[in-house]
Amino acid sequence: MRTGAISIWFFVGVSLLVNGLLIFCAGIYEFVHPPEKPVVLFQVHANVWWGAVLLLVGIVYCVVYAPGRNRVSATS
Repeated sequence: MRTGAISIWFFVGVSLLVNGLLIFCAGIYEFVHPPEKPVVLFQVHANVWWGAVLLLVGIVYCVVYAPGRNRVSATS
């Protein structure tokens, strides 16, 4: 990797983190204010779980591929 280059995986992590946060917050809102006509598996709260999974994966990607981390490259 060139000096000063930012890995594409960092931006994937940011995308996962933002989407996970939005989905998680929407799930929490639906948990607090349930809809009048819920969908079939509403009691599972899938948007809360998947939002949390995306949020955690996004955090891991952002930490691992953060710009400025000192990594030893294979060509050095």
